[in-house]
Amino acid sequence: MHVNTLILGAGAAGLMAAAHAGPSTLVIDHAKAPGEKIRISGGGRCNFTNLYAGPENFISQNPHFAKSALSRYTQWDFIDLVTRHGIRYHEKTLGQLFCDTSAKDIIAMLLAEMAPADLWLNTSAADIRHDGQFHATLTRDGTATQVTASNLVLATGGKSIPKMGATGFAYQIAAQFGLNIITPRPGLVPLTFGDTFAPLSGTALPSKVTANGTTFAEATLFTHRGLSGPAILQASSYWADGYPITLNLSPATDLMQVLATAKRTDGRKGLTSALSQVLPNRLVQYLADTLPAGPIAEMADATLAEVAQRLHHWQLTPAGSEGYRTAEVTLGGIDTADLNSRTMEAKTRPGLYAIGEAVDVTGWLGGYNFQWAWSSGWACGQAIAAQSTDTP
Repeated sequence: MHVNTLILGAGAAGLMAAAHAGPSTLVIDHAKAPGEKIRISGGGRCNFTNLYAGPENFISQNPHFAKSALSRYTQWDFIDLVTRHGIRYHEKTLGQLFCDTSAKDIIAMLLAEMAPADLWLNTSAADIRHDGQFHATLTRDGTATQVTASNLVLATGGKSIPKMGATGFAYQIAAQFGLNIITPRPGLVPLTFGDTFAPLSGTALPSKVTANGTTFAEATLFTHRGLSGPAILQASSYWADGYPITLNLSPATDLMQVLATAKRTDGRKGLTSALSQVLPNRLVQYLADTLPAGPIAEMADATLAEVAQRLHHWQLTPAGSEGYRTAEVTLGGIDTADLNSRTMEAKTRPGLYAIGEAVDVTGWLGGYNFQWAWSSGWACGQAIAAQSTDTP
């Protein structure tokens, strides 16, 4: 069996590429249904893009690589597609767009767009090689089929959420064909501190979290195993093992002013009473043993300033992260230096393409990674379609 394009992976990027790659396209996936990460994302409503998506919202060893695809297929292009399919959506915080009804609407839209491409589910690929054409043994429901293809697209994602079948398969195939792999690691993942914060489990508050010089202002959530919440997930993509993060527990309120006011107006209070006006009481009680005791009126301004400074710049060193089990994305992957930024094609192996999460381009939390899937999938599909048109 011969096809023009064989796409490995029926996730967001793979389905988008199939929608644009032209005739004789086959998409395969080992899962029972397409778009499983789409289906579970955003609490089942799919945060499908972000109004503010731009190259600055992505992490890569080459921060310029994503610019071409993101500028040629933007969030506005995908929003237009969603609108044309009659899918209703709404904005939550920070430009995040969600389906009003269900993430399944996005999957149905992509399946409609990719017709007449073929989709084989419950299918594995093995024995992939190249001799001018790509060859693969595809096994579907126990039956093996030998397939040749002019183009091979790696769209199987990264290692995050292994319970859904995520593996490093794309990395294996890319390495087999001589592409370099930037060491993968979990991203957008909770950070662990043992049982340090177990007494605070469930406590959340607005915060600013800084890792490796990059700061995010969103909520932090204390858990039995450590820290989570949007600010922590964002910072985790910039954090490295052994390094600290810094929490500002009161980004909107100057704690020194709170303490100075309490000293002036109700000096009989202790620090815990004053701080509980602006911080969760459970957190204040947790910190009580580290705070000076006694009436606040008897404390020097320098002491109050030191307390405020510590809570605005609470430095902590995580023991680790929750790993791929709960990571929303995988950092690292196929080296962008080995890919054409306009087409996503491998520079040294014509006909081989890599898109989506498999590539060393990782977005922030909030719809950015889906936008990369749409943009890189579109760029790949357009390149294949144009190449097919130009071929006599």
